[in-house]
Amino acid sequence: MHHPHPILSIVKLLAGLTAVLIVSVTAVAAAAVYGTVSNIPPGIHLTHLAGASLAPAAPSIGPITGEVNIVLAGSDTRTNQVGYQSKDQLAGSSGAGNNDVTMLLHISANHTSATVVSFPRDLVSIPLCGKSISHAMFNTTLAIGLSCTVNTVEKMTGLTIPYAGIITFNGVTGLSNAVGGVTVCLATPIKDLYTEPQLDLAAGQQTLVGDMALSFLRSRHGVGDGSDLGRISNQQIFLSALTRKIVSGGVLSNPLTLFKLANAAVANVRFSDTLANPSTLVSIALALKGLDLSKIVFVQYPTGSDPAYPNRVVPLLGPAAALTAALKSDQPISLTGKLGRAAVADQNAVTTPISTPTGAATTASGATPAPSTIALPPTITGQRADQNTCTKGFSNHG
Repeated sequence: MHHPHPILSIVKLLAGLTAVLIVSVTAVAAAAVYGTVSNIPPGIHLTHLAGASLAPAAPSIGPITGEVNIVLAGSDTRTNQVGYQSKDQLAGSSGAGNNDVTMLLHISANHTSATVVSFPRDLVSIPLCGKSISHAMFNTTLAIGLSCTVNTVEKMTGLTIPYAGIITFNGVTGLSNAVGGVTVCLATPIKDLYTEPQLDLAAGQQTLVGDMALSFLRSRHGVGDGSDLGRISNQQIFLSALTRKIVSGGVLSNPLTLFKLANAAVANVRFSDTLANPSTLVSIALALKGLDLSKIVFVQYPTGSDPAYPNRVVPLLGPAAALTAALKSDQPISLTGKLGRAAVADQNAVTTPISTPTGAATTASGATPAPSTIALPPTITGQRADQNTCTKGFSNHG
């Protein structure tokens, strides 16, 4: 029996953490989130932060100061996950599992832009735990420890990353249910016999809830070119749609939905001890208040095929260096390349952009920023949160 590599959605990067955090922009939401996250269990200590305080100083009200960098790793473990009971099912992955999804969220120091970077699980020739190891896959870092995953991303991006978390399968189902499902556009029908439940979706607008959302986000054989890179692109489509729903669909003004989101996130995210602090979560949330959808960019870390191992990928050094420089410059990023492998533009989308609060954005100090925009090389794929895109099915999948 074929066991696909399970994948945890990018949804849990912003929906499981960032989207849950931004619910605290109102007093009612802040109280809801604060009460929920007060029950967060003890966090995971990031060993590379020796000597650091458990929670960097954060104001009780108002946004956190400076840039924010968070790594979330999606574990493929079946341990304690709904629907995985038999020895055969648990044999696929148990315990800590592998980080088959790893996302970095970077919020600029002036809180006017954010970038989400997806790291392919099959990456090799990377600084694993800060050391040069030729053919160890990126998704083995979590089995070593969350600190290893964070340290590897730090070495690849040049950023200091004080916050991190681990997410498991149950988060996808819980979060999609909490927001009443996520409506995505399918340019073609999508079928995937390897997911559970199996996918057999017609073209058009489809609202995905619960286990069907999980299957959609885990699908590799059914989307794009059938690769993990296509799957990353599919997740970006889902998260963009979810982000638009949260911003424009009244989610932030619905206390019941906010409670559901917060509870779903806390139940399925194991935070680092630097993040397992209600005041820190709320202060990060407030840093995202008023962030324009066009300033949220999803990118895939640039890779090319490994000549020695066709089923593995290696960093494209030039584009990777450009991405690293852009992140370190802390400026808004613009994409010049194509959409991801599973994405096409939604030809039927309304062209009027979904707007966040009007007026010029301001920094935490109240000053109006005038940031320049850094254009990434065309070899880097991705999309903005305000772009309406559709998933295209894998045409050769039968």
